Amino acid sequence: MKVLANDGISKSGIKALEKGGFEVITTKVAQEQVANFINNNDVSVLLVRSATKVRQDIIDACPGLKVIGRGGVGMDNIDVDYARTNGKHVINTPASSSESVAELVFAHLFTGVRFLHDSNRNMPLEGDTNFEGLKKAYANGIELRGKTLGIIGFGRIGQAVAKMALGLGMRVIAADKFVGKAEIKVDFYNGQFINVDILTEPLEDLFKHSDFITLHVPAQDGYVIDSEEIGQMKDNVGIINCARGGVINEVALVEALESDKILFAGLDVFENEPTPEIQILMHPRISLTPHIGAATLEAQDRIGTELAEQIIGILKG
Repeated sequence: MKVLANDGISKSGIKALEKGGFEVITTKVAQEQVANFINNNDVSVLLVRSATKVRQDIIDACPGLKVIGRGGVGMDNIDVDYARTNGKHVINTPASSSESVAELVFAHLFTGVRFLHDSNRNMPLEGDTNFEGLKKAYANGIELRGKTLGIIGFGRIGQAVAKMALGLGMRVIAADKFVGKAEIKVDFYNGQFINVDILTEPLEDLFKHSDFITLHVPAQDGYVIDSEEIGQMKDNVGIINCARGGVINEVALVEALESDKILFAGLDVFENEPTPEIQILMHPRISLTPHIGAATLEAQDRIGTELAEQIIGILKG
């Protein structure tokens, strides 16, 4: 049987699939040609990440397709219910990338509180002519320790973020419609650990008390954070979104940055991908990455291996 990994797969995933008797194809097929490629090459398994969309047209056009896999958490680029109704297995890897996304959240947090995004733009331009001026411009950094981090969405990734925040000495509060309480185990290098119970609370309370806010929610109908929600927040709050584009109103975000309501933002995802708005890309108080939350070598190894195990279990079990 053949597997088309259209958005790539780690070497460990390829090795595991080949050991299980599968032929792995890593040719990148254009979106409009995916269905034809699957049918012409007798592909049984289609693996995607965020780039390839698996909508009803592909599902209808590929009766021989048995498994659709998403390397990562969210499956908003797949018509999941329709696929399952039509006899396809749909799988993902919800636990494999939690640590990687959580670390990127803190990369943006550290960047924002110490102005690294702007400093790294300006030091190559002015570092030799305006060193003292830049030193003064970036002199008012903020420590994360002792501050309150509000986590919207308290699933696997949100809890991984909480674990890192607690390790840094931050206070953690969380809001989630479906999770009422979580026990966070904070492990240390020498085998010691502590357990911290966190009760979720209403969004309004989270907005009121958070120094920094990070989102970990699936794609939504409408914004989680808009002008009204921003108005409920503390002044000089920092906001991070490494979840999904479209959960923050970017127009309201820029307005709040310009009015100094929001101190900085860190964005890994955008309303218009892969062509984010120029006002977002050029803003001096936004730290930017191109949707790379799960893009670490370790996470990709885990994702590839977990996908392989699920596929082998389904089709060879």
